[in-house]
Amino acid sequence: MLEKKEVKTLALLGATGSIGTQALEVVRQQPGRFRVAVLSAQRQWELLARQAQEFRPAVVVIGDDAFYQPLKAALAGQPETQVLAGPAALAEVVTRPEIDIVLTGLMGYAGLLPTVAAIRAGKDIALANKETLVVAGELITGLIKQHNVRLLPVDSEHSAIFQCLVGEEQNPVEKIILTASGGPFRGRSASEMEAVTKAQALKHPNWDMGAKITIDSASLMNKGLEVIEAKWLFGLTNEQIDVVVHPQSIVHSLVQFQDGSLKAQLGLPDMKLPIQYALGYPQRLANTFPRFSFLDYPTLTFEAPDRVAFPNLELAFGAMRRGGNAPCVLNAANEIAVAAFLREQVGFRQMSDVVAECLARVSYLAEPLLADLVATDAETRRVAATLF
Repeated sequence: MLEKKEVKTLALLGATGSIGTQALEVVRQQPGRFRVAVLSAQRQWELLARQAQEFRPAVVVIGDDAFYQPLKAALAGQPETQVLAGPAALAEVVTRPEIDIVLTGLMGYAGLLPTVAAIRAGKDIALANKETLVVAGELITGLIKQHNVRLLPVDSEHSAIFQCLVGEEQNPVEKIILTASGGPFRGRSASEMEAVTKAQALKHPNWDMGAKITIDSASLMNKGLEVIEAKWLFGLTNEQIDVVVHPQSIVHSLVQFQDGSLKAQLGLPDMKLPIQYALGYPQRLANTFPRFSFLDYPTLTFEAPDRVAFPNLELAFGAMRRGGNAPCVLNAANEIAVAAFLREQVGFRQMSDVVAECLARVSYLAEPLLADLVATDAETRRVAATLF
């Protein structure tokens, strides 16, 4: 048994999603090392209740208060677990003194305000919510420095970069190279993309993820968001970030140093490893996860992304170069466009048109404050909803 001081107390936001359920697998693999104090979900109250019954957290939060009563009833026999509802409750529970680290596995813009609250309360952040840095990268990195907390990336690509940089603090980075699988439509032309269906877009070749991030991966918007996230995570200029398509998803990303040498992190496409690395950092914790063998993957290939067939990548680079609230517009417009695509209200290629139109129409602010970003998000969603 570990000493009490070695046990990390965890708040897991988005416990019922892909990241959340895999994070709980990591916790199961490490008995006595992590204590789950907070679990949250937006609507999946039944799974949240089962998780709470297993992990016995101090508090659970359901984002949609329409599900508060059934969740509370399901946990009526567990008086040690407080049941709360709504975004304000989520922002409050992450500040509780017993919490050491907050894993933000929420989807989209919803992760921003709880993450801000946790940083201000001095909590380390294991960040699986890339949109937080896309929307408010400068603000978040400033708060991280001000409150002297750690921001530990969970996205596989950013975890790879982070791992490659350990021990290289004195060596300037020339550039980073984020790898992309290319998604299910790699190699298709722009005209061929017009006929893409929702069912086709939801079949990612390598990763098992939620619907929204799977669509983002198919359109390369996910890679565009990761480009912006990487800028803020690693203090890079726009010119220091590159993307290469790597269909096998074994090389998770690379760092090139000023002498021209490259470091890469490799592994099977399994999110449990980067989740565990963030939660256990700086230790590499033993586990029973499947191991990678070069003999199973004798050929690793790389190619340039097609920015004509997949315009979202160029839209993201453009928003990053423009700065200000442009990445916030990009993210909000994309969230609305993807939701419309999943409802089959817009076509696959039209999602990019919605994003481009919002970037052209929504008011631009060069130096937005948090309140400005909240307003930008709301304005963009109103504009996007008029475009289909």
